[in-house]
Amino acid sequence: MNKKEVAHIRKQFKMDNDLLNIEDILNVYIMKETNEIYHWERLPFGLLDREKQELHMGNFKKLLTGELDHKLFELKFQEDAGEPTRVMLHQGLSTGDPEEWQDLMLMLVDKMMADTKYERDTVITFVRGQYYRPTKARNEEAEESEKDEVFGHPFILCSVNSTEKQRKTLLFDYVEKEFKYNVMVDPVIKLSSPEQGFFYPSVTDNYSDVNRVLYCTGKSNFPDQDFIEQVLNAERSMTAMEERGIFEEIVKEVAGEQLDSATLAQVYEEINHVIESHQEEEEPPKLDYKDVERVLTVSGVENVTSEKVEQAFQTVVDDTNYELKASSVMPKFSSKSIKIDTKVATISISPQDLRYVKQVNYQGRRCILIEVDEDAVIEGFTLSTETLL
Repeated sequence: MNKKEVAHIRKQFKMDNDLLNIEDILNVYIMKETNEIYHWERLPFGLLDREKQELHMGNFKKLLTGELDHKLFELKFQEDAGEPTRVMLHQGLSTGDPEEWQDLMLMLVDKMMADTKYERDTVITFVRGQYYRPTKARNEEAEESEKDEVFGHPFILCSVNSTEKQRKTLLFDYVEKEFKYNVMVDPVIKLSSPEQGFFYPSVTDNYSDVNRVLYCTGKSNFPDQDFIEQVLNAERSMTAMEERGIFEEIVKEVAGEQLDSATLAQVYEEINHVIESHQEEEEPPKLDYKDVERVLTVSGVENVTSEKVEQAFQTVVDDTNYELKASSVMPKFSSKSIKIDTKVATISISPQDLRYVKQVNYQGRRCILIEVDEDAVIEGFTLSTETLL
């Protein structure tokens, strides 16, 4: 599954979209005190008030928002799971009976509660339906529109949302012309910030892939591994943050603990070039030990050999054939920065500007030197320029 496929699915979750048909919605309320189902309700989605539909649509869209390997993870199902969730989801996807679908989803809720103690009252929402994808590009000169030929993709989406108590407020009554103390006891369901969930089935080359599921987490780089393994019965996936850590350890094994800023900048530039040169491809580019050897060699790291890099892969990940996603091992040049951590301050800088940063020894003290083309401004004040001897 790539970011274009995720984006296409995400943008379908909007009101009055004839390329999306949500058939049923099942809401399950779990009490934190008992960790049991307090209430559940299944309805045809079309019978909900429009305001409720809009709230749910916003929740589903928020759930599917984020970068792959950061907040969204395409996972393979485990092959040897005891009571595999894959079978339950596939049955739920195939059945035309709303009650059977409902019963299957409630069985899945039981799996969620088996080893989890919820800290707050929680609402688990399931919907099932279809989204439709045109099978041909739009032709403005043709008599038929792109919507005349579409292919339906059945899906099940699950969102897990916690609740919170409403705050005590002071209201003004226009009619009685008086201030009133407002006490609301009904909990608020935090639909604007889903904690986790999933979308099934995943998509490969624009086709539904029933052997994979898209897991979604509300906290970037911190997926719930118990939910993944025990509830979804899926295989664990590396986060982008974990892969970046692996890459750093491999480079340290080969080049040592210290690198100058120019070399480090060149490493990032080389990886960025790999990413840009594969933008048109469906699969994201990956780096094996030979690719890492080339990147380090071109970047000026000394004494790099295939044997050293291969051994580094073996030492760090215990697999010489492991492949790192290029997009995971470095910040993107366009939107993210690298942090330079010191005891005095944390400095954020774009990867391509690392060449202008140096660690120098001045009068017996280590200092960070940043080359700039213009005056530095702090809180509106322009710093005076000092000449160091």
